[in-house]
Amino acid sequence: MPTYDFICNACQQRFDLFMTFSEYGTKPVNCPHCGSKDVRRRMTKVRIARSEDSRMESMANGITSLDALENDPQALGKMMRQMGNEMGEDLPTEFNEVVDRLEAGQSPAEIEASIPNLDTDSPNSV
Repeated sequence: MPTYDFICNACQQRFDLFMTFSEYGTKPVNCPHCGSKDVRRRMTKVRIARSEDSRMESMANGITSLDALENDPQALGKMMRQMGNEMGEDLPTEFNEVVDRLEAGQSPAEIEASIPNLDTDSPNSV
């Protein structure tokens, strides 16, 4: 059975409801928190399955010139965030921290100096 997401207009609480396709639109929905019938359907994110080739092509189209990114940390951060989103996988928190710092204008050298353990998982680390 599909899960439908709702929000109560009375108490502003969000809740999920399991219903069959035939029940949706015909079965009355009440807020489980306050009992109100004044609820609305909440639209959630939709995830589209794409092939790895499609994701890689999309990333390649977003990379115009790596040379231009060398001196523009904000553009580098934007590109890295786009690539992370295209991968469709959960990335480590360190990735988000680095991207946030790049987007704020911090240089890669400054980031590397302030987060010394970034490279501990690489095969060449000691």
